[in-house]
Amino acid sequence: MRPSCLLLSPAQSNPTLSSLAELGLPGRGCCLVLGFMYKEKYRRMTEGQASSFTQQPQDQVVIAGQPVTLLCAIPEYNGIVLWIKDGLALGVGRDLSSYPRYLVVGDHLSGQHHLKILRADLQDDAVYECQAIQAAIRSRPARLTVLVPPDDPVIMGGPIISLRAGDPLNLTCHADNAKPAASIIWMRRGEVINGATYSKTLLRDGKRESIMSTLFIAPSDIENGESIVCRATNKAIPSGKETSVTIDIQHPPLVNLSVEPQPVLEDNTVKFHCSAKANPAVTQYRWAKKGQVIKEASGDFYETIVDHTFFFEPVSCEVTNALGSTNISRTVDVYFGPRMATEPQSLLVDLGSDAVFNCAWTGNPSLTIVWMKRGSGVVLSNENKLILKSVRQEDAGKYVCRAVVPRVGAGEREVTLTVNGPPIISSTQTQHALHGQKGQIKCFIRSTPPPDRIAWSWKENVLESGTSGRYTVETVSTDEGVISTLTISNIVRADFQTIYNCTAWNSFGSDTEIIRLKEQGGHCPGAAGESVPMAVIIGVAVGAGVAFLVLMATIVAFCCARSQRNLKGVVSAKNDIRVEIVHKEPASGREAEEHPTIKQLMVSDSFPSPSDPSGLKVMVTNPDICRSAP
Repeated sequence: MRPSCLLLSPAQSNPTLSSLAELGLPGRGCCLVLGFMYKEKYRRMTEGQASSFTQQPQDQVVIAGQPVTLLCAIPEYNGIVLWIKDGLALGVGRDLSSYPRYLVVGDHLSGQHHLKILRADLQDDAVYECQAIQAAIRSRPARLTVLVPPDDPVIMGGPIISLRAGDPLNLTCHADNAKPAASIIWMRRGEVINGATYSKTLLRDGKRESIMSTLFIAPSDIENGESIVCRATNKAIPSGKETSVTIDIQHPPLVNLSVEPQPVLEDNTVKFHCSAKANPAVTQYRWAKKGQVIKEASGDFYETIVDHTFFFEPVSCEVTNALGSTNISRTVDVYFGPRMATEPQSLLVDLGSDAVFNCAWTGNPSLTIVWMKRGSGVVLSNENKLILKSVRQEDAGKYVCRAVVPRVGAGEREVTLTVNGPPIISSTQTQHALHGQKGQIKCFIRSTPPPDRIAWSWKENVLESGTSGRYTVETVSTDEGVISTLTISNIVRADFQTIYNCTAWNSFGSDTEIIRLKEQGGHCPGAAGESVPMAVIIGVAVGAGVAFLVLMATIVAFCCARSQRNLKGVVSAKNDIRVEIVHKEPASGREAEEHPTIKQLMVSDSFPSPSDPSGLKVMVTNPDICRSAP
């Protein structure tokens, strides 16, 4: 284990070699990262003794195993010098005992503190700095790059490659653990062979790489007994390393592969038998499926449970003898339910265009395909392709492609047809608002593509967006469509007599809706727009007025009766009529109920406002009511 590290902040006083022991630090092999010593720097600067580097470490490249020296010279400096590697101190001063391959060399009295690495290896690939602690200076960072030659190249299958007559040759050579990655060339009879492919792999240390090269040689270019060379080079070993193989062309075994039973239902067991005639005798059987080796199989029999993949992906048997290998493969006649081969795609088409859906299934034995529109039992097609001619907007919706393998299984996929066409406006033709309040008229538009323009028009006005006087237009997009809202502030009576036109356009055409605004909450034409609170207030006022009149009529009757006794019962006919009207007012309520319009007119024209009881007082105290006859 390496010694622990101590980080001293700039606020701490200057440590010296004698004070390190007092801090409890080991004298050898301690990893120190010391802060700048401000007091020492200030003293040296004030005395005119600031130190500087005459030699600093430079970027260098070294081959692994060779020595290398990083220079650092600070004349007239006698303080502590640290060498830093990737941010960590290697030791104190010239004591680098924790790193046996590292030495600080040079004349100490002359300020030379060179770092010598005896045998560079990959761990030394880092950034180095030389720091003078008391002078509070440090050198430029220097990158030491360590080059590593590749391992000896290896050609897979060598040193002798047995090849069956008429087959092409595939050679693979790899050279590992190099920095930088090696380059591979193939050679035959002293000439480079072109056409190889290459792949590199970065190792876990993040610095070394391995390379693999594959060479394909056609049967016509292969000669028995010839040697093919793989040479690997990099900057660490320009001369390279090489290996070679010898090609031995022989006749392979003759192989026959059988499968029993066939056909077979999915998830049942089959047995493969690989029979071979070979000279010399067979030495190995290797089984694979779609190129992947079946590790659990050995010998000339392979038994397994099959699924639908065995219908498409062959099982192969490779038989090897001393002269070569022969590989033969077969698929299995597996019965399985529908499986999707080509996914159908949702479509967006223009009104009047054709819509074509493609839906391909695989299944064994032969399957049946049915196209239908979701929610409808009508069969539209029994082919992989569904063609809808001259589509209309009502053709938009969900379509289902269903496949059935008789007595085995079924499957289905759903797609969406979207039809581009002119907008379709669906809004309530009569909408409501309150008189004197803010009202809104909404226009709902379904449109694919979305509308390019939406406009409201009434009388001589046209407004698409924004605010004009009392009118504001706002448009909001939703999942179902677009809602355009015309907001009218402080609604007046004339607004209920106005016809509003909502029109939407897109690149395929337009649609228009006529909308009327009706006053909300009233019971007669004259009060259709009154709110419920206002009606309550008016009712209370009318009731109070009637009660007040009844009271006044009673007082008047009493007064008149007294006057009649004093004036021999003489009463003005005119005054009798007025009093009678006051007493008959409650009985006239039925007629008012049967004619609400008349009732409201009576309330508004015949009675004073409840807020002005003086009017009632003047009518009751009129001296004509109780005037006696002459």
